[in-house]
Amino acid sequence: MSNPRFIDIHSHINFNAYKNDGNEVIKRTLDGGVWTILVGSQIDTSQRAVEYAVKYEEGIYASVGLHPIHLSETYVDKNEIDAGDAVPGFTSRVEEFDYNAYKKIAMNPKTVAIGECGLDYFRGKNQESNSMDEDLKQKQKEVFRAQVGLARDVGKPLMIHCRDAYEDLIAILKEERGEEIGGDVHFFAGSWNVARQFLDLNFHLSFTGVLTFTHDYDEVVKKTPLERIMVETDAPYVSPVPYRGKRNEPLYVEHTARRIAEIKELPEEDVFIQLVRNTRTVFGM
Repeated sequence: MSNPRFIDIHSHINFNAYKNDGNEVIKRTLDGGVWTILVGSQIDTSQRAVEYAVKYEEGIYASVGLHPIHLSETYVDKNEIDAGDAVPGFTSRVEEFDYNAYKKIAMNPKTVAIGECGLDYFRGKNQESNSMDEDLKQKQKEVFRAQVGLARDVGKPLMIHCRDAYEDLIAILKEERGEEIGGDVHFFAGSWNVARQFLDLNFHLSFTGVLTFTHDYDEVVKKTPLERIMVETDAPYVSPVPYRGKRNEPLYVEHTARRIAEIKELPEEDVFIQLVRNTRTVFGM
């Protein structure tokens, strides 16, 4: 088995932004010494992630799950996505979580995680009160608990999405003994106090190209042990410098890895090696 130079732990080549050139992007990724986990947000994109992963003998893996924004109709603004013209704004499609359907694809050997799943209180807020409907919050919590149960059932780690909901999500992980499952908190954007709680629960943190254009998370990167960090693109979204405003892709994960080495003031090659080691350990690659 070969050893990649980088592993982008969270990309969405299985999304429509790549419907015309997904295989070409994957070829560029693999030829560039990068592996990636294709992350589903609904049953169809999760199935597509598994199909891609099975197609490639090495270097392409899948994570399957139901994203919390797909529990209600939610508009996602183009400017927030930050992927240029490749991804217009959209309204999320509503889906009910089907445990058995997700379990079936979760059992595939190329599926390495459950998610992205979690809580999102940023989107779906009532415009007048600027707060999330309590019934929707409860639904998100129930579906997240179900996916924690699925991860335990199939013996695979979690790929967590959390926005404006860290306190509630951490509480659920504690109640569900999430430290026995572990996994990654994708696109981490919290404080050091929040980061420390996830680390205590046996979770890793992954960072995106946001590190290349803001210093907001430098403190968290500095304080988090290198052995608990992974890198991602969240492609097609939030491209790093120098690709801002364009469609992101897994090859660009190198810019985030370099920025982590810079923030931690460590030799780049040492950091690159450790980031790959962390990922292979967490996801059993």
